[in-house]
Amino acid sequence: MILLTEILYNPPIQYFAQVLRADRILVEQHENYVKQSYRNRCHVLTAQGAVPLSIPVLRGNSKDKTRITDIEIDYSQKWYNVHWRTIQAAYGRAPYFEFYSDYIREVYERQPKYLFELNVDLLRLYLKFLKLDKSLEFTQDYMAAYPADVLDFRNRVHPKIIPDNLYVKPYTQVFGKQFVHDLSIIDLLFTQGPKSLSYIQ
Repeated sequence: MILLTEILYNPPIQYFAQVLRADRILVEQHENYVKQSYRNRCHVLTAQGAVPLSIPVLRGNSKDKTRITDIEIDYSQKWYNVHWRTIQAAYGRAPYFEFYSDYIREVYERQPKYLFELNVDLLRLYLKFLKLDKSLEFTQDYMAAYPADVLDFRNRVHPKIIPDNLYVKPYTQVFGKQFVHDLSIIDLLFTQGPKSLSYIQ
């Protein structure tokens, strides 16, 4: 099965449940950028609860439709420092923070110009951490509909959509007594390490 999906920033755990089922991943690179989506935001768990981290982006006229691969990251805002401090505060004491954090931080420190590039680099890293040997391919043009052997998962994982069939069983998180769903994959990796894949399975 081919999984057709947009590219997300530090994708939610349930995203990888679909990736696990796929033989190949087809990343949509011809869509227009969608605001207030996981394309430039993720959720992490802090002492204050789930917190969104958003990457500021540069766009022309806000009414213009901009292709996702043309969206530039706004480095004039010190978002990286905020994101990394928040991640450190949230997971610095997690069992596997030291195991993964340097690799993740190195991707950030490259400061790629485009959001798409950053997200692809992070996705490749998480697939490697999870030992998911999946072929990553990119669309050649935009198609509204695909053949039956392609699972069109575009816009199915969204901050405002509660997933109905993407259940993640509870695991021990750093903060809180009640399990928090819909967090970034880094929450699972930092707390469960090499066991993360078994939780997704």
